Amino acid sequence: MMIRRITVLSILWLIASGSWAQQLPAYQLFNQKGKPTSYAKMLRTLAKADVVLFGELHNNPICHWLELQLLRDLHQEHDSLVLAMEMFEADNQLVLDEYLLGTIQEKHLLNEAKVWNNYATDYQPLIEFAKANDIPVVASNVPRRYANLVYRQGLAALDSLSDQAKQWVAPLPITVDMQLSSYQEMLAMMGGSSHGGDTGEAETLVHAQAVKDATMAHFVLQQLPRPVFHVNGSYHSQDKEGIAWYLRQAQPDLIIMNIHSVEQDTIDELVEENQTDADFTICIPSDMTKTY
Repeated sequence: MMIRRITVLSILWLIASGSWAQQLPAYQLFNQKGKPTSYAKMLRTLAKADVVLFGELHNNPICHWLELQLLRDLHQEHDSLVLAMEMFEADNQLVLDEYLLGTIQEKHLLNEAKVWNNYATDYQPLIEFAKANDIPVVASNVPRRYANLVYRQGLAALDSLSDQAKQWVAPLPITVDMQLSSYQEMLAMMGGSSHGGDTGEAETLVHAQAVKDATMAHFVLQQLPRPVFHVNGSYHSQDKEGIAWYLRQAQPDLIIMNIHSVEQDTIDELVEENQTDADFTICIPSDMTKTY
């Protein structure tokens, strides 16, 4: 009996010491220098920002879970916090407000607000927390029909919109800096030139992206000086460009902090290609289950 007890204790010691056990973290946070950091340190830093841009991977559950945690914790830091979301288009603001106020039922929101297919799993928790805690939610994205218009006909096509339609788009004319690295990357992916000139379809695709970035920045700016927590796809704030670039053009002294999300086979350190200008990077195992 004594020998058996010693054997069991030895096994438990081996497991506790890590000889048999393997740690399987779901994510690792890195600071701007590419060094591992903690959630607590990230929260303390983000709480000082005027605008926090959370660049998510749309189908990644870790991103969505962390968004909810940050919304809760930033709300503790700022009673006046505003949540803004790419996932809602600006012309659906009334429907969204009516749901948050309890005027309409969720089924009406789902039927009328062009919610994304992964709303129930990924964005509903944010909306329900905001609703329960009286946090304003801003539908910040340009209506997709206008982004498509730019893609098909170019930026000048926005001039033909009615005054009513233009209230859902950033003020015209919209400046696009084609030399931003994120836009250059899009051009390269589409086979366009990286040295200016007429790039045809590739250029109008970048312009459509820029209209989204500019419009999201526009509706964020309308919420200031209240602190804003904005949720968007990682590409819209990568390298502090996209939305962040338009925010800086309007208010150069604005404190903007961004979170970038990446996936890697191993997450103990950031690979070179994932080292961006983000204030914080969420590194997630590439085999993490997806929400769609």
